[in-house]
Amino acid sequence: MAHDHAAGSHDHTAGANTKMLSIALALTSVYLVAEVAGGIIFNSLALLSDAAHMLTDVAALVIAIMAIKLGQKSADEKRTFGYRRMEILAAAFNAALLFVIAIYVFVEAVKRFSEPQEVQSWGMLIVAVIGLLVNLISMRLLTAGKNLSFNVKGAYLEVWADMIGSVGVIAGALVIRFTGWTWVDPIVAVAIGLWVLPRTWILLRDTANVLLEGVPSGIKLAEVRAAIQSVPGVEDLHDLHVWSMSNDDVNATLHITIAPSADASAVRQAVAGLLAERYDIDHATIQTEVVGEAGEEGSHMHA
Repeated sequence: MAHDHAAGSHDHTAGANTKMLSIALALTSVYLVAEVAGGIIFNSLALLSDAAHMLTDVAALVIAIMAIKLGQKSADEKRTFGYRRMEILAAAFNAALLFVIAIYVFVEAVKRFSEPQEVQSWGMLIVAVIGLLVNLISMRLLTAGKNLSFNVKGAYLEVWADMIGSVGVIAGALVIRFTGWTWVDPIVAVAIGLWVLPRTWILLRDTANVLLEGVPSGIKLAEVRAAIQSVPGVEDLHDLHVWSMSNDDVNATLHITIAPSADASAVRQAVAGLLAERYDIDHATIQTEVVGEAGEEGSHMHA
């Protein structure tokens, strides 16, 4: 029953995330077109740089929606773990795309430093202010789901970076308007790229850890091992593995040796309960053997 409740809760969360992502996608797509047009018309690399990041926002939102839909598909004969890891692959792709965009902006900025170009600051300012409003609305929409999904988190980070970018473009436009320093435009463009790259690296690192089936952040394997060994009836523990299919689906497999006087079923239940309550590991495959016996008893526990 607990497993069914968790599945229902996940479906509800996914549905809410899809709705918020869809609204944010509509707003971002409309503004992307306006920002590209503004960057070309007003000759602003800062606007085009911000538009490039806005393009990755659109890609992030589209892929996030697709990943949630695919993630809701049930496991089948070919994908026995289901399709939830599509979310991780999508988030990794978005992070890699941001790195490519940043390199492009840096190259264009170098060209602008060597060949300064006139920039229409008022048009640049108006477009940036509209962008700031769009980003603030999108961030508000994505806040609730950013800690429940890598893709929503990725989309949130990109929108957040774009909000900072919009502030930078607004400041740059004001400086150019009142000083005539057109070289401020490529500086703002580069600053936007430098601002977003560390956060992109964090997202790429986290998604790579999931793909490599590493121990999820926040869980210390030595601590989990010690906690299991402290359960009454557990004599020894080995082959402990903790990993996740996505950021909210942690799994574990382990092999424990049980004292002859202990009730194997009760010990397994106690270990499964410990993993669920203390570490939010709701899917644990616990294999047991009694000390002194050659045979082994396996048990798949869903806490």
